[in-house]
Amino acid sequence: MNQHLRSEPIPFIDVASQRRRLGASLDAAVKRVLDHCQFVNGPEVAGLEKQLAAYSGAKHVIGCASGTDALLMVLMAKNVGPGDAVLCPSFTFIATASPAARMGATPVYVDVDETTFNMSPESLKRGIATARKAGLRPVAVIPVDLFGQPADHDAIAEIARAEGLFVIDDAAQGFGASYKGRKLGTFGLATTTSFFPAKPLGCFGDGGAIFTDDDELAATLRSIRVHGQGVDKYDNVRLGLTGRLDTMQAAILIEKLKIFDDEIAARNKVAERYARGLSNVVTVPRLSPGNTSVWAQYTIRLPEGTDRDGFAAALKAQGVPTAIYYGKSMHQQTAYKQYPVAEGGLPGCESLSQDVISLPMHAYLTEADQERIIAAVRGAIAG
Repeated sequence: MNQHLRSEPIPFIDVASQRRRLGASLDAAVKRVLDHCQFVNGPEVAGLEKQLAAYSGAKHVIGCASGTDALLMVLMAKNVGPGDAVLCPSFTFIATASPAARMGATPVYVDVDETTFNMSPESLKRGIATARKAGLRPVAVIPVDLFGQPADHDAIAEIARAEGLFVIDDAAQGFGASYKGRKLGTFGLATTTSFFPAKPLGCFGDGGAIFTDDDELAATLRSIRVHGQGVDKYDNVRLGLTGRLDTMQAAILIEKLKIFDDEIAARNKVAERYARGLSNVVTVPRLSPGNTSVWAQYTIRLPEGTDRDGFAAALKAQGVPTAIYYGKSMHQQTAYKQYPVAEGGLPGCESLSQDVISLPMHAYLTEADQERIIAAVRGAIAG
């Protein structure tokens, strides 16, 4: 009897294949931590920080518990609080704005460029004016290197200097990418990243890091991540938190960093195949001149009028998973909609939230599986 067998689902992000590739080296790294039993601030943490500094070109790297804590710690170090405005794009994950809100400051949302998905410098200018009209003090801007591509750092830095703001580069999705020949990690006062397992450089739990060339800021951050301690843990000189990077996660990241560039190259090949196969049926992502991407996600825009839910269901039926980043921009979400929006509104954010969808993207996506994905997308659009 003939029977059509349903194809096996394609992993959206394939951590398992990476685990198999690193197998013995990861096992040995974890065993070293289990053997020396320094589970908090063990030698692997300092070792990873040193390697990340060399990789990025940053003078200091401070490992921490998550990408969200990384942003929070910088705002704490700069004493950001009530009456202060922190400018950030609305089309991103909520972790970009939540640390400002937790500090009692006011997130002010700005629009994004619909081609790059990243912060619009012109909307940033309007957002700063909006904040001042509302009686707030604009103190910081947090551009996001969304989906793996760097933001327009030169333009943002120029505006920030003119307006007296400091910059925190949220590279949670972009670490490993380059802007005009420079690796992310040295833009602004500080760069933050996340090592959440789904990130291009991810651990097996939560983790993050802060990159800075500022000696004073680095010292303050190291104090903040351990309850604000001074010369010892019973001499706390400022408010802090438990923001340490776990030693086990640091050990895992050291091994993953060894293959990181190879995986970035593989991700770029996947992105190139998608562009060749899909650019005439959907809007594919485009890199700005001088930029490289780590392709944390491969996000397309569907043609106007496409039923996005129906499109996703059609792909799922063929074993092709999808994800929507982000179905609601931050200014549209219940807990965050009360914060100010830049003059002129956020049409870019709102348009993208309605028609973007992300396809499987990882370093272990085979050409055969990718051809399945491309055929499924083309079929769903034609249908």
